[in-house]
Amino acid sequence: MGNVNIYYEEKIPSLWQTIWESFTRNPLSLIGLWVLMLILSMSLLGPLVAPYPASYQDPAALLLPPSWADVGTVEHFLGTDDLGRDLFSRILQGAHLTFGYALVIVLLSLACGFIIGSLSGMTKGLKASVLSHLLDTLLSMPSLVLAILFAAVLGPGLENVIWAVGLSLVPRFVRTVHNAVHEEMQKEYVVAARLDGAGSWQVFYDSILPNVWNAVIVQTTLAFSVAILDIAALGFIGLGAQSPSPEWGAMVEQGLDNLLTAPWTVTMPGMAILFSVLATNVVGEGLRQALLEGRG
Repeated sequence: MGNVNIYYEEKIPSLWQTIWESFTRNPLSLIGLWVLMLILSMSLLGPLVAPYPASYQDPAALLLPPSWADVGTVEHFLGTDDLGRDLFSRILQGAHLTFGYALVIVLLSLACGFIIGSLSGMTKGLKASVLSHLLDTLLSMPSLVLAILFAAVLGPGLENVIWAVGLSLVPRFVRTVHNAVHEEMQKEYVVAARLDGAGSWQVFYDSILPNVWNAVIVQTTLAFSVAILDIAALGFIGLGAQSPSPEWGAMVEQGLDNLLTAPWTVTMPGMAILFSVLATNVVGEGLRQALLEGRG
């Protein structure tokens, strides 16, 4: 005879289980998550699955339209540019230059901004006031303007884009973490923990840190979409990736000369940028709503 449990035990889901269940109830957020996973797979596997090298030129297929056009071919699914380069292959291989670089930049900026913001949020007095006013000054300028300034000083190139866009995003994370930590420091439970003899590190790790992830996650998703746009914008104006790089922003700039005769040379990489930013914002909004419901 099997064991019979006569006691009713209610299983209480964890916080992250509650957040995930709330997130999955939004179908739009799930679609955005699948799109992000697809683009991430493109970033990792693009060079391996692309049918042609990014720099391969087919002189017999100049400005060939996409395959759904009357004169299009399946061999060049999204068409070709004025040099006969396959746009589908270039978009696949350029995903890691726009999407992948944006992910690396955001993670580095998050790490740097989180450390500085946490330390400044735990302090009081003149140091905290000076840092707060400095951040207000930096945040008064759009991140793209800061990225352009840094890229103009450092010079064009994808390596310098990491520094330019990363430095422009750090103040966002510092300000977000600083405000979140500073606000939590005023709460009664933090005062009670200090009265119980808890040190600064213990108060931060046990009491403050679990309550600032909401703001950090939301800011990370917003910064990710900003990083994608900034990288593409720098490539478009010639301060980022240089021709013949398959970076999406540089591809848009390279196709401008044929905008009227071959609009697909601009719209295809432009749609890749659009879907990446749109999916990131949708997932970020879904996470924000899930975090609010999970903590509610």
